[in-house]
Amino acid sequence: MSINQANQNGHGAYCSVSGLLRERFNSRDLKLFAPHPVRSAQTGRFRTRFRGRGVDFEEVRLYQAGDDIRSIDWRVTARTQVPHTKLYSEERERPVYLLCDQRSCQFFGSVQHFKSTLACHIASCIGWAALSSGDRVGSLVFGDHDFHDSRPKRSKHAVLQMIHLLEQYNRALTSPISDAQSVSLAQILSDGRRIAKPGSALFVISDFSDLDSAAEKELFHMSRHLDVTLIQVFDPLERQLASRTALAISDGDQRKLLPVHQKNFQQAFESLAQRKQQQLTDVCTRLQIELLPISTADDYVKLLRQRFTASPRMARRR
Repeated sequence: MSINQANQNGHGAYCSVSGLLRERFNSRDLKLFAPHPVRSAQTGRFRTRFRGRGVDFEEVRLYQAGDDIRSIDWRVTARTQVPHTKLYSEERERPVYLLCDQRSCQFFGSVQHFKSTLACHIASCIGWAALSSGDRVGSLVFGDHDFHDSRPKRSKHAVLQMIHLLEQYNRALTSPISDAQSVSLAQILSDGRRIAKPGSALFVISDFSDLDSAAEKELFHMSRHLDVTLIQVFDPLERQLASRTALAISDGDQRKLLPVHQKNFQQAFESLAQRKQQQLTDVCTRLQIELLPISTADDYVKLLRQRFTASPRMARRR
């Protein structure tokens, strides 16, 4: 398989614009939200049980004290000689923000693709799905030292802008080693919380490798005002070394061979990985935040379809 073919299929170290555009076809069966009244006070395409000034006509009833005179149905009033008011279905909106981590810690993979590439394809797939549902789509793409955000819009140009940002930040990665000035997960979440409006749906796509108390605090504040979903991208090699006979690591200056054949080393490595994963799981459980882990060895499209399905029983309700 050529490098271009690998990029288009979502495989390899880097993504491509053409490959991310193809995610539009993979997103056709995704339904991010089940129909349900939402808490946002913004007007939009989510129908609620509230009745007031909206778009869809609901019914005509007798005028009541306090009704807006602009809603009076003058034809019915003239015919019955009794004031009547038009009622409409009020609509609400849930903007969708996609926060994608493209820091150096994401530039790693041992199976089909790098975590950074997988994150880009997941973000693109969810972005197309949100747009097809009539949602406004906004994005935040983070690198080691900066980020770029695009305000939510109900337009394919919003998704296209995100795709170009994803490729730009993805192509800038050259090493899995971050420098001392690299932004932390807590800083990323803080910026995401500041930009995303209350009532919005926020999808955070990262490996969450540097989850700490500061990041947990940001998640706590996020969960109070946003509909947060964490999508964790990881590589099997980060959790288990048993199948490896030799493995070398390097910081760019020195190279060291890890004793992966030693059982004690394997157990210690796996125990550390399990503790970190349990920490993330506990945080999500405590804050009632949804967590969806996806491995670089997984069929991410299949997993997304299993999670975000059109079935009323399976689709998540908020």
